[in-house]
Amino acid sequence: MNSVSSSDQTPIALGLDFGTESVRAVLIDCQGRQHAQAVADYSHGQVTERLPGSEQRLPDGFAFQWPADWLDSMQQAVQQAIASSDIAPERIVGIGVDFTSCTMLPTLRNGTPLCQLSELRDVPMAWAKLWKHHGAVEQTERINRLATERADSFLSRYGGTIGLEWFFPKLLETLEVAPGVAEAAEVWLEAGDWLVWQLVGCDADQLTRSTCQAGYKALWSSDEGYANTDFFAALHPELNLIVANKMPGVMRSPGEAAGKLSPAMAQRLGLPAGIAVSTATIDAHSAVPGVGAAKPGTLVMVMGTSSCHMLNSVNMQPVNGVAGIVDGGILPGFFGYETGQAAVGDAFAWLLKLLNLTSFDQLSKDAMELPPGSDGVRCLDWMNGCRTPLMDGALTGMFHGLTLGTTPAHLYRSLLEASAFGLRWIVELFTEAGIPVDRLVATGGLPHHNPALVQVYADVLGHAIEIHPSTQGPAVGAAVLGMVAAGTEASGFADIEAAATAMAAVPAGKETIVQPNSELRAAYDQCYQQYRQLADLRRQLPSTQSIDSSH
Repeated sequence: MNSVSSSDQTPIALGLDFGTESVRAVLIDCQGRQHAQAVADYSHGQVTERLPGSEQRLPDGFAFQWPADWLDSMQQAVQQAIASSDIAPERIVGIGVDFTSCTMLPTLRNGTPLCQLSELRDVPMAWAKLWKHHGAVEQTERINRLATERADSFLSRYGGTIGLEWFFPKLLETLEVAPGVAEAAEVWLEAGDWLVWQLVGCDADQLTRSTCQAGYKALWSSDEGYANTDFFAALHPELNLIVANKMPGVMRSPGEAAGKLSPAMAQRLGLPAGIAVSTATIDAHSAVPGVGAAKPGTLVMVMGTSSCHMLNSVNMQPVNGVAGIVDGGILPGFFGYETGQAAVGDAFAWLLKLLNLTSFDQLSKDAMELPPGSDGVRCLDWMNGCRTPLMDGALTGMFHGLTLGTTPAHLYRSLLEASAFGLRWIVELFTEAGIPVDRLVATGGLPHHNPALVQVYADVLGHAIEIHPSTQGPAVGAAVLGMVAAGTEASGFADIEAAATAMAAVPAGKETIVQPNSELRAAYDQCYQQYRQLADLRRQLPSTQSIDSSH
């Protein structure tokens, strides 16, 4: 943290980053100086095995959260950040929020989540579905089949495929699996929009819905709105009514003010009422202003439990397998492309647990002493499905080429390489479509904690990778958006580009850059082609079937 004089009165923004396990709060001023940060875990964490207090095991792939955790942890993080800083809360002019997506929930019109009603607490579909909830496999297949048959225009914005983790598959799942919950729901919305709604305390009809969240996860565009009524009606006779009657609100862009901090929430957080609150954004997307990447052609990689990659371009060009292309969805004035890998840090943690190890230190050292290609051991990193380019959450991962001489280091290196090969596939999708990728910037905790991964990425891609110094890129981006929402008079910034550059960009010559080893390129080119062949083979098999290593 930079040293700041206690007499300094520059405006400050509060960035709130709601992740999978915790919420992070950062206080950053208009010159990019960080005054404090704090992290608070969710009490219930990820609810994946059974609902609290229940003995009934949840099906595999189910993932929920308890909405009260978001508010409780936010309160704890904000109060800790304020207490550890030297600032007066009155200096905070804006609050920005980013959230995992698509994490969504049903509520009453007063904002009460249905899972907090005593009569519905033990009903899984009443809970907030975490982004990684994979219960809507059949519904997703039906949505894609119908959209393809009808040749609906929205498909081109999503690479031809709607994702399992998105809004309408999850809503349709509830409608079909738990119609009582669907009937009781009065409002359906993304968790990020719900959180902003709680901060500003407005009527349901005036709640703010983020164009970012709706554009990437809910089949919405500024030109067409949501998918047409005939499409929803063909999926389920009640779905169209839900869209028309149970999704109230006003569409606003991230950085646009959603309202002012309400007196009740101000008292809870220990802040003055009336602070501007920005429209929510997707957590990964927030990292783009959070690393100061305000120009097109920069692929920002937010690397954590999963990885999301954002790229701004001046052109709109359909790309097969992208998670979304939204006009102004990441930064105004550009077409924002999103891609992703569904398991990165999660996959590494899984392997560590599988090997009964407690630390990556020796494992990583041993792995990096192996040659490229891990002595013939290959891996498909689809441990949580494949997001880009196949958008198939039912696909599963695998190891291939195992022998009695295979060691834990071989498994780990092959998993690192598989993650890198998946990223290379994504970059090639862009370049083959004529969309330039000129610069790669990595952010999030993983690039700082796992330098071996970044080196393997650089070697496989044959491209330098910048590691942004902040480990809290999304939280910083949220602060940038909060500063912009405060308005020019309060913050001094007229737009997101100016705020992002001043608050988050790394000065020229001070970047941390991982350079590729050109001597490894030929070997990795061959390994990458084998990865693609293995992916083709894996797709031909049922998800529950494994490939024998003798093949």
